[in-house]
Amino acid sequence: MNRSGNIFAGMVITVLLVSIFLSGCGSSSTSGGKESKELNVFNWTEYIPEVTIKKFEEEYDVKVNYSMFSSNEEMLAKVAAGGGIYDLTMASDYIVPAMVERDMIEPINLENISNFDNLLDDYIDQDFDSGNKYSVPFMGNTLSLAVNPDSIGVDVSEIKSYTDLWNPELKNKLVVLDDQRMIIGMILKSLGYSANDTDPKHLEEAKKKMVELLPNIKAFDSDSPKQMMVNGEASGGLVWGPEIALAQREGANFETIIPEEGLLITMDNWVIPKGAKNKDLAEKFINFILEPEISAEIAQHQPYINPNKEARKLIDEEILNNIAIYPPEEEIERLEYIKDIGESIQLYDRVWSEAKGSQ
Repeated sequence: MNRSGNIFAGMVITVLLVSIFLSGCGSSSTSGGKESKELNVFNWTEYIPEVTIKKFEEEYDVKVNYSMFSSNEEMLAKVAAGGGIYDLTMASDYIVPAMVERDMIEPINLENISNFDNLLDDYIDQDFDSGNKYSVPFMGNTLSLAVNPDSIGVDVSEIKSYTDLWNPELKNKLVVLDDQRMIIGMILKSLGYSANDTDPKHLEEAKKKMVELLPNIKAFDSDSPKQMMVNGEASGGLVWGPEIALAQREGANFETIIPEEGLLITMDNWVIPKGAKNKDLAEKFINFILEPEISAEIAQHQPYINPNKEARKLIDEEILNNIAIYPPEEEIERLEYIKDIGESIQLYDRVWSEAKGSQ
């Protein structure tokens, strides 16, 4: 998955491509007062297994038109341009306030989502959406650090902090997320600041530090960084925790390291785009996803942080005990959430573009 950068960049360009997006979404109109038999879902890549989609289709006798995005700005641009062609999409926690402010999403009727009660208190009624008026938690992850002790070229015990990623011995060995909020956030934390800092002077410091880190970065990859870890192209990864777990599942010898500065975390949430033609069916889908067996099935395939307390009873202990996915209990209070920073996103966009452009 990719949750990169300047959230609303590219919307104007994307409007020109609406016809392409429309062609991939299928008909979803209602007729004669009957519920539509199609649901248009727009989600991150590699987030829900096909078997889960098939089960929903069979249970409700509907067709799900499932399309995917790889960045927040792609999702926002297409939802803004789509005129209600999507019935359901996914938004990271810090994206939800911006969508509400721009009147891009519908309120959700929680009375239609009885399985909402399965969610842990830690993940509901958050500041970004008090009372869950517009969003329902799905899954989340941390920005996690892992290294292959066989090929990293330094003693793993020497890697304790984000600052250790600047070690010259790591030249051309790292795969990192192509995600400006996470990577700039990590750099800010390495400098002793908040990952949500908006002070221009601090961001200028972060830009210089990012330029200094570039020689150690072999690739920016948010879609499937685990591939470089599995095939040996990368010896270290600063990636989504589940990507580390999936690489380990495929036999890659990577050890997860909890940095001294603490972890960054983000949670994804279901939201219903403004003008969605099948809102009731979208709420049925959310409720279906929150069924313990279904939620656990998704977590087995895609091991992200699952906020469903009933589903966790069904998830393999190996997954629940993997610190790449679920932070150790002692780290919970130190987690820092990525937050909406308003117009300051333009500063992040400039820092990101200028730093990457210096390569």
